[in-house]
Amino acid sequence: QVHLVESGGGSVQSGGSLRLSCAVSGYTASGYYMGWFRYTPAKGREGIAVVDGDGTATYVDSVKGRFTISRDNAKNTLDLQMNNLKPEDTATYSCAAARKQISMPFSPYEYYHWGQGTQVTVSS
Repeated sequence: QVHLVESGGGSVQSGGSLRLSCAVSGYTASGYYMGWFRYTPAKGREGIAVVDGDGTATYVDSVKGRFTISRDNAKNTLDLQMNNLKPEDTATYSCAAARKQISMPFSPYEYYHWGQGTQVTVSS
């Protein structure tokens, strides 16, 4: 059975940092995209940072320069370092893993395995 478990969420003030981690069990994600998504009622679920099987990372403009995604295929983990957090970063963050080659890595519909999510709250 596949499990993705996020950790590291919490509450911080604007300008602070958090590091999210995603531990994957029951599935080897190496070779396929993994990504971090966030959900708010206003925007729905949006992909913010993805990394391909070779470790090449891509970000949406709103987090570029502040967030860093990284994966460790040996440990089967995915991390998201978030710096200079802003109130608009407040959301439920989830990690996801694809199980085949995908063409739209920022689309949540491309991903098959999902974590349950962890809340990040940034106060001004």
